[in-house]
Amino acid sequence: MKKLNVLKEGKAKRFYETDDPDLYWVEYLNQATALNGKRKEAIAEKGLLNNKMDSLIFNYLKANGIATHFVKQLSDSEQLVQAVTMIPLEVVVRNAASGSFQRKFKQAYLAPLDPPVVEFFYKSDALDDPFMNAEQAAALKVVTLAESQTIEQFALKINQLLIQRFTAADLQLVDFKVEFGKTKAGQLVLADEISPDSCRLVDMTTKNSLDKDVFRKHTGDLTTVYHEVLQRLENSEVAHVSR
Repeated sequence: MKKLNVLKEGKAKRFYETDDPDLYWVEYLNQATALNGKRKEAIAEKGLLNNKMDSLIFNYLKANGIATHFVKQLSDSEQLVQAVTMIPLEVVVRNAASGSFQRKFKQAYLAPLDPPVVEFFYKSDALDDPFMNAEQAAALKVVTLAESQTIEQFALKINQLLIQRFTAADLQLVDFKVEFGKTKAGQLVLADEISPDSCRLVDMTTKNSLDKDVFRKHTGDLTTVYHEVLQRLENSEVAHVSR
């Protein structure tokens, strides 16, 4: 497998074409962003840490029946993924009140949400990723109504699996963001990444944040926090996964 020209660069990853048109080479970058990219800083080891955590989580999800774009980890900061057409929709699943949901509805921090809340946001930095309901997504041809229902169920299944995986690492999954894409054959798959960049995680006992909120709020050292999460994931395993 050969890495060829840069295809695109996002906030935390760089994508390369390969000599196989169905595969992309992904490099995780040592930088963190907030406020839709308006704030950007170099962070030591971040690419390595995110790649290792994302690879671990995607391998776990694949082993439990989740279709993903992930193929394999190539190096400490690189991985190979399927080429997919991304759907411009951010799907957020909330298990407890935090962030914008907490502020909007004046809920206590970490108040349980039962059932979990699924929200759609139109992926557009220029528009600051506005909230989008299923009918709006259908009207704007982002996804069909049937596809939005499939995506919601897909996200909830991922939520069940992630709760089990993070609980084993003594971490509470507060909420997370995922994105989906379609393969050339038209299959809907989980894409992008799952890491503390895209999840809110707190320690089960202390409720201290162990995610990118420490960067957003200037409350801790991101590298130290991500090392902690990676170590917990590597030193834990799920005894049983519900089907």
